[in-house]
Amino acid sequence: MKLDDIKKLQQKKYRAEFGHFLVEGEHLLLELDKAAARNPALLASQLYVTAAYQHWESPFKTQLISERQMAQIADTHTPQGILAVVPMAALTTTAATTPTRAVYLHEIQDPGNLGTILRTLAWFGGFRCLLSPGSVDPYNPKVVRASMGAIFHVPLELEVNLESLASRFPRIACLDMQGEPVQSPAFARFDCYLFGNEARGVPREQLTSLHARPFTIAGCGAIESLNLATTVSLCAYELKK
Repeated sequence: MKLDDIKKLQQKKYRAEFGHFLVEGEHLLLELDKAAARNPALLASQLYVTAAYQHWESPFKTQLISERQMAQIADTHTPQGILAVVPMAALTTTAATTPTRAVYLHEIQDPGNLGTILRTLAWFGGFRCLLSPGSVDPYNPKVVRASMGAIFHVPLELEVNLESLASRFPRIACLDMQGEPVQSPAFARFDCYLFGNEARGVPREQLTSLHARPFTIAGCGAIESLNLATTVSLCAYELKK
């Protein structure tokens, strides 16, 4: 890929056009290396390094570029000097290939929230992440950085319509202010866990049509709600206890 095209990968429309996204920095590259050992499709990634990283051991085809060129294609203001262009198709799936629990995110908007959620799901393991249409792009550089490499370890399904969940998952749980405690043994018996938009949640009529069973995280009531990423983290912890 030409350097001019790599620079364009900072924008969603070009990521969609070229089918690749950017990964920057030592930590994320180490996670990419580990993931490639289990997912051969990631070996098609292309590595770009400055002189400081020219001896970096990697299974990927590597190209040496100048610091000036690195600054032009990197998303960060002060790039470390190591960057990879990764095929998106290597990470996305169209259906579950393993018996994992599904976490469905409806129109999530904040890149930091999504990155943190992916990091949580990777930590506990046994989850896959489904994103609705209108959600933040998981290959947004801010999401990738916030995930700390978890994006390589959590199966992703994109553009999953909310209405399709009923035919795929016989048991759906959701979070609601009025519901059973997540500490209830029943909370672990579901196939899909539904979480809504940070500000709007999920429309009540759609929850009803999905027959989603409500659960709640008990609090003292001093504030209206929890941060979405915190909510998912607490639920994942309960499911793995």
